[in-house]
Amino acid sequence: MNGTVRALVAIVASVAAPASMGAAPADRFASVRESIQQEMQAKNVAGLSLAVWQNGKIVWEEGFGWADRERRVPATEHTMFSLASLSKSMTATALMTLVQQGKVDLDAPINDYLGEDAVTVRIGDPKQVTVRRVANHTSGLAEGEQFFYGDERRLIPSMQQTIHRYGVVMAPPGERYGYSNIGYGVLGELIAKVSGRSYADYLREAVFLPLGMTHSSVDIGAGLAQYAAIRYDNANEPIPNYGFAEPASAAVYSSAHDLARFGMFFLKQRQSQQRAILNDASIDHMTDQLVLRATPRAEPGSRYGVGWVVSERGGYRFIGHGGSMSGVNTNMSMVPETKTGVVVLVNAGGDAWAERIRDRIFAILLPQRPSTMPPAAAATSTATATAFRPSSELLGVWAGKIHTYEGDLPMSMKVLASGDIHVKVGSGSGALETLLNGARFNNDELTGEALSQISTADTQRYPHTVSIRLKLRGQTLNGSVAAVTDHPKFFVYALPYWTELFRVTTP
Repeated sequence: MNGTVRALVAIVASVAAPASMGAAPADRFASVRESIQQEMQAKNVAGLSLAVWQNGKIVWEEGFGWADRERRVPATEHTMFSLASLSKSMTATALMTLVQQGKVDLDAPINDYLGEDAVTVRIGDPKQVTVRRVANHTSGLAEGEQFFYGDERRLIPSMQQTIHRYGVVMAPPGERYGYSNIGYGVLGELIAKVSGRSYADYLREAVFLPLGMTHSSVDIGAGLAQYAAIRYDNANEPIPNYGFAEPASAAVYSSAHDLARFGMFFLKQRQSQQRAILNDASIDHMTDQLVLRATPRAEPGSRYGVGWVVSERGGYRFIGHGGSMSGVNTNMSMVPETKTGVVVLVNAGGDAWAERIRDRIFAILLPQRPSTMPPAAAATSTATATAFRPSSELLGVWAGKIHTYEGDLPMSMKVLASGDIHVKVGSGSGALETLLNGARFNNDELTGEALSQISTADTQRYPHTVSIRLKLRGQTLNGSVAAVTDHPKFFVYALPYWTELFRVTTP
């Protein structure tokens, strides 16, 4: 997202002052409209929809291209696009309605609400695995997800089964930020258990209908199929419809128009026929206790609250969320100070479409200010990157187990002074010793990928590699070893398993 910072800091003088509210969208946003049309044609992107709001009014909403190219259905501001992780803001809003009603305490252990479907805590104090920490991705829950395409949708497990298999705390609560789709799936289950309704029904009744979001649903709701955009792959072919094992993390569909209504409500500018599902204090609470998003892909200085990302760019405080997965790229961003917001929805994945268009629109909406952010760091050249050299505390042979829901698998790791790390998963003739590729050791955490296999019923759907994230704690390395699909077109699963390795020998 460093490009975002540069785009907002480099607002040109010709668009520094916002046009008057009475200006026609064709005049005010003509340059953005033209760039969208040119890029969509050049890159053969199927469809896009956006909405822009300011001071409690939608000032521009429009669709471009096709919601369904094969059936020649145009995209409009009312087309329902798959939101991917922007769904998390909807889930968090539903959660906060229960907090406001006194039915959920954000600082209570999440297992207090899950009954027999409690998460498993492998490390740390279970009482510190709070609802808030699950919502802000610091609970220590594993990072992972499962997608099911086409006919595979019949294989989607229940959320209860997913929690039993993958709802595992693999880092001490509060130790680090670790973005977890499984965590938001758990929040969806909490919402269902506390409300006594399904996650989808509760979102419809407690969020969508009260806010007048008539083209919004979890998955594609009954009677709404005609409004839903098809998702397209990088070759511009339709992607088979897919679902999730963790629906509360990514399964919402919504339109740009509906999301503008949702955004204006969060900017405390309630629209006609909207009910106050949250009071101002509850809205503020979602972004007033924040944790740093300390990951390579996060914007510098960005933080996470309850379902919202908060960042400062171009001298402004932004609140929002984005989403990206197979055939999806979305972004919703708001500036509370100026009562402005932008949502961009695309039915194609990758290429940061939504973020780039958002930046162009905000360059028109926001007067230029000195940036409060540090200069964007220059990209590190791969030619000058230093080779991995393990510290003495890592050298030697480590052995232990990967704990799966089907039983334990032996794992060993040999760390050589040369920087090579040999990994072996399983036993017998089928267990091969492979190299750990892309090895890194930062903040006592060893990461990398290996051409190994973790054999369970869930992982056997597709070929996969193994991703390692293990923390050094004295004479123990523990954390997550995950099976991650190696699919040529789609992302299918990342399935994490608790792993502990113990030092066997030293050099």
